[in-house]
Amino acid sequence: MTSEAPLGVFDSGVGGLSVLAQLRRHLPHEDFLYLADTAHVPIGARPDDEIRDLTERAVAALHARGAKGVVVACNTASAFSLTPLRERYGPSFPIIGLVPAVKPAVAATRSGVVGVLATPGTLRGTLLRDVIRKWADPAGVQVLTAVSAELVPLVEAGQASSEQARAVLRETLTPLAQAGADQLVLGCTHYPFLADSIRAEFGDTFALVDSGAAVARHTGNVLAGAGLLREAGRPGHATYLVTGNPEASRPVMATLTGVSEQNVTVQQVTT
Repeated sequence: MTSEAPLGVFDSGVGGLSVLAQLRRHLPHEDFLYLADTAHVPIGARPDDEIRDLTERAVAALHARGAKGVVVACNTASAFSLTPLRERYGPSFPIIGLVPAVKPAVAATRSGVVGVLATPGTLRGTLLRDVIRKWADPAGVQVLTAVSAELVPLVEAGQASSEQARAVLRETLTPLAQAGADQLVLGCTHYPFLADSIRAEFGDTFALVDSGAAVARHTGNVLAGAGLLREAGRPGHATYLVTGNPEASRPVMATLTGVSEQNVTVQQVTT
């Protein structure tokens, strides 16, 4: 791989676009291959082995298309797949995953209570438990989790600001608010797109914390350390790939990226 090759970004759907936005902001000269496995989203409730298989197939597809590394921009996929992927590809092909942003939430809390909004898959994995044990437990901070299987499909359908999304958030997050949580870790890359709806329902009850900016900074450091960081030059561009219907994904991707629909090209691929 060379520094001129694109960087792969994988998510089960459009949620990883929140991470891609941070990557493009931090690494403006990099080209990106964004792959959304829209044929199988949501993956959070799928069996563990199936999550690993879908993730491995997606990373293999990005590798075959010439990516120089992959950011697994999905908390659920990261929770189950980072170790086998790194063992398979080795250090010459960086695999960068997401870690729920518990550390900064613990550092910022004044109430001593932190909430985590996650998917069923992220809650089953060990990654969240590990970061709670590492950062929250020694600080004496209580971490409360909330889970919903409805939120990811709503974002995928372009309904992040809908009354239905607000109703689900109201039901899901009210227990955290009542328990005194003042930080809310967005434990899925789809959830930053729900920020306006969360604030509409809860005002400034929670400070919203996600890992997108930290992952972008870490990615830059990893690429530089591997000699794969692209030199300054022309602005980078993004190519969008989906495993499902590209016509269904295009308007949602356009809305979430803030680009007019006619300027968003989405290709269908098989993994």
